[in-house]
Amino acid sequence: MKSFNPGPEHAAELRAALGTFTTGVTIVTTSMKVTNGARPIGMTVNSFTSVSLDPPLILWCPALVSARHDSFVAAEHFAIHILSDAQRDLAQHFARNGDDFTDIAHHIDDHGVPLLDGCVTRLDCRTERVMQGGDHSIILGRVLRAHQADANALAFCAGKFGRFSEGT
Repeated sequence: MKSFNPGPEHAAELRAALGTFTTGVTIVTTSMKVTNGARPIGMTVNSFTSVSLDPPLILWCPALVSARHDSFVAAEHFAIHILSDAQRDLAQHFARNGDDFTDIAHHIDDHGVPLLDGCVTRLDCRTERVMQGGDHSIILGRVLRAHQADANALAFCAGKFGRFSEGT
């Protein structure tokens, strides 16, 4: 087992160590205000967790250096889409192209938030609070409505996509 003290000189090692924790894969969407209205944006995220059932709260953490950071921090409403194991390409797409919804199956809700089709779960949220957390912001959201389908979730661990399978 390799040991180190986290710091700038060990950033890659810390990222690799944290990456050994298997997570689900989500895409967070909202609408970005532009001069002539709003434009949908999305971001692939695995820094997502439930916080509370009563009240229903979740959190996720966009990086300060992300070009989409400020739009998400300013958003009043957003949606968390927990991806199915058939949506790996979608995860990769929104990791690279946050404002390209061309050929992406979606519709827009009453708040202007793009809602993606085919996800395992979708959580429609309102921003409760935004806090600073090192090189990320922490966005606390209240779940206003939840939608769940019968599908297998996409997983991510050590830089690779996969899926959960029960052992025998």
